[in-house]
Amino acid sequence: MDAKFNVLGEPLTPCSEEPLTGFFRDGCCNTSPQDLGRHVVCVRVTAEFLEFSRSKGNDLITPMPEYRFPGLKPGNQWCLCAMRWQEAMEAGVAPKVVLQATHAAALKVVKLADLKRHAIDLV
Repeated sequence: MDAKFNVLGEPLTPCSEEPLTGFFRDGCCNTSPQDLGRHVVCVRVTAEFLEFSRSKGNDLITPMPEYRFPGLKPGNQWCLCAMRWQEAMEAGVAPKVVLQATHAAALKVVKLADLKRHAIDLV
């Protein structure tokens, strides 16, 4: 997707620069055909979610400097794979979502209504 719009149809805003997130490590949940995991859902992680993700084989806690990955702590914002967010939602442990920073490509995997129910920036 060349257009950088969020799930609300507005320009995509940054998700996190500390830690630096995104498939391209540009702070945004931008995507491209090379992003097979669709790292497009901007979330605020919780300890419960981090443990859930680790139990599924995706350790987001342990730093891996060789991949410019600092390891996440509860409260960090991160561009999460849409499928992982959907899986976490179905398990009842989905982290909160920043809609303004969640790429429109997320809607190919998750429903807007589900994202809105978990939104921290919906007024």
